[in-house]
Amino acid sequence: MRVVMFGYQTWGHRTLRALLDSEHEVVLVVTHPKSDHAYERIWSDSVADLAAEHGVETITRNRPDDDELFQRLKEVEPDVIVATNWRTWIPPHIFTLPKRGTLNVHDSLLPAYAGFSPLIWALINDEKEVGVTAHMMDETLDAGDIVLQRAVPVGPRDTTADLFHKTLELFGPITVDGLALIAEGRTEFTKQDRSKASFFHKRAEEDLRIDWTWQADELDRLVRAQCAPYPSAFTFHKGRRLEIVEAEVSQARYGGTPGRIFYREGDGVAVVAGADARRGRNHALLVKRVRTEDGRELGATEYFTHMGGYLTARPEATA
Repeated sequence: MRVVMFGYQTWGHRTLRALLDSEHEVVLVVTHPKSDHAYERIWSDSVADLAAEHGVETITRNRPDDDELFQRLKEVEPDVIVATNWRTWIPPHIFTLPKRGTLNVHDSLLPAYAGFSPLIWALINDEKEVGVTAHMMDETLDAGDIVLQRAVPVGPRDTTADLFHKTLELFGPITVDGLALIAEGRTEFTKQDRSKASFFHKRAEEDLRIDWTWQADELDRLVRAQCAPYPSAFTFHKGRRLEIVEAEVSQARYGGTPGRIFYREGDGVAVVAGADARRGRNHALLVKRVRTEDGRELGATEYFTHMGGYLTARPEATA
């Protein structure tokens, strides 16, 4: 089949490589311009560079809604469009242009986690598996009929980076396998159960802020979700921003005020967590490594030389 690919970053790069190695002919690539946004610089392998290496025409757009692009799409006469990590709305006159429609590849197990940053949100929410869905695009975001799904388990200490690498391996195969079904003439696929749909927005600064009334296991997942190369979860110590780079749940239970820097346990420092922590039934968040405002990364036992004091959600809440 003649394929046009809309793709961006490493997800699009991996998908394009699989398409170039397949029996299908990639006749055009549409990608976004490079961005200086912090999240856009993560996993930023260039789709445009890979297309150029293989002599494939590339068009760069923030939004694919102009007449010039539409005319070029008509000229190349694609049988199907493949969209992978495309960041803006694709209008109906574009995604319905190919006779076999548009196959979108999304990094979640739809209908759950439609939208942005699905791996981070899934890890924070303690999902037991994550995955990739290839579905036919329609007018509703990530809501089209499911062609294929592939899942991988979430390990007990997995970070978002671990889940990224696990799911990235699925993108090429699920795209090529999905196209094989479409090429066979399949038009009926699995309807999504919209009662099970969930939607998530892009991660922002406020989503990284630690709320010490969360339980320790929730904070542990937040820290693992915001691992490098993503921006770290943060708190404040003595009015200064402090990033939590590594943490885990304490073995012992601790009572007191949420955010209290309490006790050295092993190679970490226990910080009281949980809204009901005063009853002394909660595990603490065992903070192991931190990063200061000036970029220094230190072991928590080195940074917190003297126990006592508080970690707070806002600088003005210091105690």
